Amino acid sequence: MKTDQLTLTQKAIELLKQLISIPSFSGEEDKTGDAIETWLQDFGVKTERQVNNVYAFNKYFDEAKPTLLLNSHHDTVKPNSAYTKDPFHPHVEDGKLYGLGSNDAGGCLVSLLATFVHFYEAENLSHNIIMAATAEEESAGEKSLRGLLPILPKIDVAIVGEPTLLDLAIAEKGLVVFDAVVEGTPSHAAHPNTNNSIYNTIDVLNWFKNYTFDKVSDALGEVKMTVTQINAGKQHNVVPAQVDLVVDVRVNDRYTNQEVADLLQRKAPCKMTPRSLRLNSSSIDPKHDLVKSGIALGRKTYGSPTLSDQAALTCQSVKLGPGDSTRSHSADEFIYVNEIEEGIDLYIKILKGFLQ
Repeated sequence: MKTDQLTLTQKAIELLKQLISIPSFSGEEDKTGDAIETWLQDFGVKTERQVNNVYAFNKYFDEAKPTLLLNSHHDTVKPNSAYTKDPFHPHVEDGKLYGLGSNDAGGCLVSLLATFVHFYEAENLSHNIIMAATAEEESAGEKSLRGLLPILPKIDVAIVGEPTLLDLAIAEKGLVVFDAVVEGTPSHAAHPNTNNSIYNTIDVLNWFKNYTFDKVSDALGEVKMTVTQINAGKQHNVVPAQVDLVVDVRVNDRYTNQEVADLLQRKAPCKMTPRSLRLNSSSIDPKHDLVKSGIALGRKTYGSPTLSDQAALTCQSVKLGPGDSTRSHSADEFIYVNEIEEGIDLYIKILKGFLQ
């Protein structure tokens, strides 16, 4: 039986309140997984589960059709010490629904769940729909969307629910974190040393500060490289043998992470070791029908500098959702109730334009 959009929206907001009240730090999402399963099953949806990843297929799934993935996560970071409100007490003040995970990414998640239920029993859609409420996004864990994808059918296009003020992030930067080592000659501080690793670091830091990558993306701009940590020495009277740096590189869609690693290992004036190459950039053709459907509804497109589970996908994908990313991981996190209402309405309208 078809549920009207108003009822769906009300039930989605109630689910978000329930999810906020249940601690669901990365790797500890079993209880929120249970709540999501129950919510979907109450609408007659047949659910599947892999650890704490809850997923479902539209009722008339047809292997001959391409597949659209709707994805968002139900894990959260831990609340920071600046909270003045109980992070697990969902309550509305002045139109704001407060609580840990309300903005990142609970509002997006429940909006996508409501959208999936709206289309669950629809026939003659151009695409199948898979809904995946996934775990361990905040920790980029192995039991996240990344771990679920191998058992899902081929995904052709995806919407990843993250707070974007309901604009379409048609590209997202990837990330490579490097451990860098600047070497020198260890010695007693009282003796001359023309190969002091700390002094050698001055030129290395200037190199990182001034280096520019050649390829610039229309959506994401330049690759951004930032030295974020520095560590050296243990005693006041000893020149250390090396200085350890951490370098954060946000990769645009003109490079693969492997290409950036190869380039920096060849050109950087110090030893560079990437921690991981798996968090690649993501994008979707600006002329893709899914994007065109959003633009037709007055939504803007942009390139996002922040990571999400898009990094796990190899298909074209767009990041889109209610809420504001600047509120994510902040004290007294909140989302406006009307943002959720608008999010559900927009998701449904975009998919009507795309699927029908």
